[in-house]
Amino acid sequence: MIRNAFKMKLKAGFEEEYKKRHDEIWPELSAELSAAGVSDYSIFLDEETLTLFAVQKLSENHTADQLPETEIVKKWWAYMVDIMECNPDNSPLAIPLKEVFHTE
Repeated sequence: MIRNAFKMKLKAGFEEEYKKRHDEIWPELSAELSAAGVSDYSIFLDEETLTLFAVQKLSENHTADQLPETEIVKKWWAYMVDIMECNPDNSPLAIPLKEVFHTE
């Protein structure tokens, strides 16, 4: 299992809306993530800086790098673009994080 972490940025005033949208995550998006080998996916919010910290597990044979090409992911990005900092293609501005410590 590969641990993957990244950070994103929420726009001010959208904390509750972000949580609401994820509480109601589309079943077809969840299915697409699972099919790509993504599991144990959590997103945390630093309310002081509006930084979103995401951590997920990827299977050894994951296809998560192909998720941006799927229609459901593109549709989700378009749905989220109004409340997050995003790239011109609507993808969230995500910055990979380097793991420097882990214990089980």
